[in-house]
Amino acid sequence: MIEQQLAQALQERQQAGLMRQRRQLETAQGASISVDGETLLGFASNDYLGLANHSSVVAAFTQAAKHYGVGSGASHLVNGHSREHHLLEEEIAAFTGRDRALLFSTGYMANFGTIMALLGQGDLVVEDKLNHASLLDGGLACGAKFRRYLHNDVASLEKTLALPGQRKLVVTDGVFSMDGDIAPLKEVAQSCRKNNAWLMVDDAHGIGVLGATGAGSLQHFGLSQQDVPILMGTLGKAAGGFGAFIAGSDVLIETLTQFARPYIYTTATPPAVAAANRAALEIIQHDSTRREHLAQLIAMFRAGAASLGVQLMDSFTAIQPVLLGSAQRTLSVAGTLQKQGILVGAIRPPTVPNGSARLRITLTANHSAEHIEQLLMALDFALKLHPATDLDNQGTA
Repeated sequence: MIEQQLAQALQERQQAGLMRQRRQLETAQGASISVDGETLLGFASNDYLGLANHSSVVAAFTQAAKHYGVGSGASHLVNGHSREHHLLEEEIAAFTGRDRALLFSTGYMANFGTIMALLGQGDLVVEDKLNHASLLDGGLACGAKFRRYLHNDVASLEKTLALPGQRKLVVTDGVFSMDGDIAPLKEVAQSCRKNNAWLMVDDAHGIGVLGATGAGSLQHFGLSQQDVPILMGTLGKAAGGFGAFIAGSDVLIETLTQFARPYIYTTATPPAVAAANRAALEIIQHDSTRREHLAQLIAMFRAGAASLGVQLMDSFTAIQPVLLGSAQRTLSVAGTLQKQGILVGAIRPPTVPNGSARLRITLTANHSAEHIEQLLMALDFALKLHPATDLDNQGTA
């Protein structure tokens, strides 16, 4: 009976055009990639600065692997915390302007584990409606009263913060992963101060890309550790590596070290990965040309899309979504793009709300102006070949 029920649920998802499938990547990250035996121009990677295959990053990984081997052998608190891990934590703390940082194996674990460690019954957690799934899952599982406020709506946040709670935690993405827009962090921080609430920002898509030295959304807005006590960042996007971190005060980091179960009970990432992340962090801080080039490509793409009448969402980040409404139209447009040699993400529910399926186009420093022109031409053709219907427009209204 259980197998029959599972099979029925899978069939329903298939019929709704929501079935997810894995592709086989056969090359390193780059502008041109080989996927399932097909060479494509890729616009579906979070390797925003093109560091995943950077020679210095690869060399740091290789050298550390020769010294430490492949696996870390244990959790951080048993015997898996290498000198590379320790130096990376110190360098992240300095980079983000925080007292300390703590490495987690994934961003999901960092978000989930932090919220679970800090809140419980009698507390209040308030989250942006479009937060990443890991933030929402942590909020739902921690035992605190869980409430969501309207996306980037500070008035809605203020109203929700009036609810009672021993501890109050406001949680938001810095850059929203599916929309590409940025939270109004100055206003959110002011609201938290006024209502005696902590603020946690998931800056997975801002770290490395935003700010004068790439320190992310908080640097972009000029916010300190006092303004945003809890910062989460990942190392598998703009840094091109793997892993995540929480950065904040001594008390916060020691609390997570002692009570964050996904940190305590997980094998540490390989030391060679930490070494590669350190090399990437060095490039991010001291080579602004990649961020500058990426900013130019973003401006070029948005200007070109506007001239073609392609409606983009309100984003000046590397994430450039094209809202199409229905899952079927999104799949059709993405399929036509692939036939023209272009790979983009076709994002459908439940990753995004019903009726808001979209192409998630991501630009990287590996791309060139010629690549952007090729993308625009292919996108114009695909959208005209698959025009919106009344059903599609219901989702984008």
